[in-house]
Amino acid sequence: MILTPFEWTIAKRYMMPGRGEAFIALVAGISLVAVMLGVAALIIVMSVMNGFRAELLDKIVGLNGHAIVQAYGGRLDNWEEVLQDVRETPGVVSASPLIEQPLLASFNGRVEAILVRGNTQADIAQLGKKLVAGNMSELTPGAGKVAIGARLAENIGARVGDTITVINPAGRSTPFGTVPRQVGYEVAALFEIGVFDYDQAFVVMPIADAQTLLLTGDSIGMIEVKTVDADQVGEILEPVKQKLAGRAVVSDWKTINASLFEALAVERVAMFVVLSIIVLVAVFNILSSLIMLVRAKTRDIAIMRTMGATRRSLLKIFVTTGFVVGALGTIAGLALGFTFLFFRQSIVHAIQFVTGIELWDPSIRFLSELPSRTDPAEVVTISIMALVLSFLATLYPALKAASTDPVQVLRYE
Repeated sequence: MILTPFEWTIAKRYMMPGRGEAFIALVAGISLVAVMLGVAALIIVMSVMNGFRAELLDKIVGLNGHAIVQAYGGRLDNWEEVLQDVRETPGVVSASPLIEQPLLASFNGRVEAILVRGNTQADIAQLGKKLVAGNMSELTPGAGKVAIGARLAENIGARVGDTITVINPAGRSTPFGTVPRQVGYEVAALFEIGVFDYDQAFVVMPIADAQTLLLTGDSIGMIEVKTVDADQVGEILEPVKQKLAGRAVVSDWKTINASLFEALAVERVAMFVVLSIIVLVAVFNILSSLIMLVRAKTRDIAIMRTMGATRRSLLKIFVTTGFVVGALGTIAGLALGFTFLFFRQSIVHAIQFVTGIELWDPSIRFLSELPSRTDPAEVVTISIMALVLSFLATLYPALKAASTDPVQVLRYE
């Protein structure tokens, strides 16, 4: 839709109503602000929801892999053969043995439930990227050293260099009954994955030390698998499932965390629908302000018609007037949304400082910080939605203006 200089001049004049039309200007201003807030809210919420899902997936998959192969009974005896079969499966990037067992840890009279993880040296080295204090290279088989989560260290008051006691209730049998096995380990490193539940429970040690602690001999608990595509992990590992049927179960990240990610998906759709209503309400404000403008400018419209202005010209003038309000609101909303996302953590801290209320409790939110990941396709969709709705809102008032009969209007002037 190309405007002539005459049409653009009149449209600009109607975008800035005069003194006697202050109420119309106020409604138009409210419409612009409403569109801005609606677009900004959609971008902020959708980006945070995407970030929450992506961060959870990255951290969970980064630690646990895309899938695990676990034998019935929790003990995989012929694991070398199974490990080789998994590694030779097309689409599998890596596979490594893993031991994971819930136990207890004690230090200075404090006892906490922990999750002991026996990892290979390669996996321990990868965990070094999350290091907070200490040195991961000290975790060698037989050294009697472990790495623990930062939140767990806070809960029991342990620091690098301290010795914690790991308690295995399933100890050795004696004439007096089963005696829990208690082994002291020096804390060689502290790590922070960023998932609260992991940081307050994990105790990582070499796999050989975990086998000794749990008295499992040479067997392991499971095999951790990473594939070329996390979303296609089920299809990639289908041959493994069929081959190990009846011997072991293959669980991918979607199955293990199904309830969490399904809840996120439902919440994401619900938030998009609810926040889209804000944009819709803003569009009705544009509609109402244009209707009032058309009624206020009825005489001007009639005069322009008698001077030769076509219905098409009037239609373009009022469509442009309303659409520009929506477009400016959309642009302002994009700027506000991206600004908020850039300073999101500072804003959260500021609100917490002023109100004294903890808005982002890691024990509830899983993650340590407010995440964000903006999807360009969603930004484009939100912008197009706001612009299309703004355009549709202008059609009725513009058609009403274009259909004005100058004879009927000027007859009673």
